[in-house]
Amino acid sequence: MRNVAYLAGIVLAIAAASHFAFELSRAGTSAFFLVMAVPTVALAALGVLRARHDGILKSWVSVKSGDFSRGFAAAVVLFGAAYAFTKTVAPPESIRASWLARLYLQLGDPTVLRKSVGAVVVAIIVMAIAEELLWRGLVVSLLEEQIGSRRAWVWAAVLYAVAHAPTIWALRDPVAGLNPVIVLAALGCGLVWGGMARAFGRLLPGVFSHVLFDWTVIMMFRLWGPSI
Repeated sequence: MRNVAYLAGIVLAIAAASHFAFELSRAGTSAFFLVMAVPTVALAALGVLRARHDGILKSWVSVKSGDFSRGFAAAVVLFGAAYAFTKTVAPPESIRASWLARLYLQLGDPTVLRKSVGAVVVAIIVMAIAEELLWRGLVVSLLEEQIGSRRAWVWAAVLYAVAHAPTIWALRDPVAGLNPVIVLAALGCGLVWGGMARAFGRLLPGVFSHVLFDWTVIMMFRLWGPSI
């Protein structure tokens, strides 16, 4: 039951952060990043301490040849899926395109992001590492002790999506209604990155994929509006 309590606490903490971070009043501000980053990094740090105590930290962060290539390939697949989503579910002529518009409004003005590339890179790397340590590291480990390793990574992806459920309401649009984009992205990405962690036995390929995917959709090839 202790592990169940830990998992519930993690989901509730990130859900609360999602609720407050994605409020319209924090759109395009540093507070948006900080509200999400602080609890995520803190929980990831606890995960690192636990993994070190259990003797599995080395396996989490071990490096092998081809990790970057695997991460790059996964990022390409994820971007392709995201692009297909925008073209089929939320095309520019659809009212559902406002789901993406609202999300990119939260991320900030492209002009400001362009002037702050260094800070954006640091933020993406910090959040990617912290989320992989938390969701594909700590959460999976806790779940493995409850339900075994074969299903743990799948349920970790489900919890990852559930923790971001408040964004459905925080990012809602007056016309298009409730906004499921972040939850769907969390579920899809969580399955891919969780599957990578299980297949390769370490987190680094998923970290590379996470960083590259976030950089692509936030800066290089944005799914709504002009790229930077």
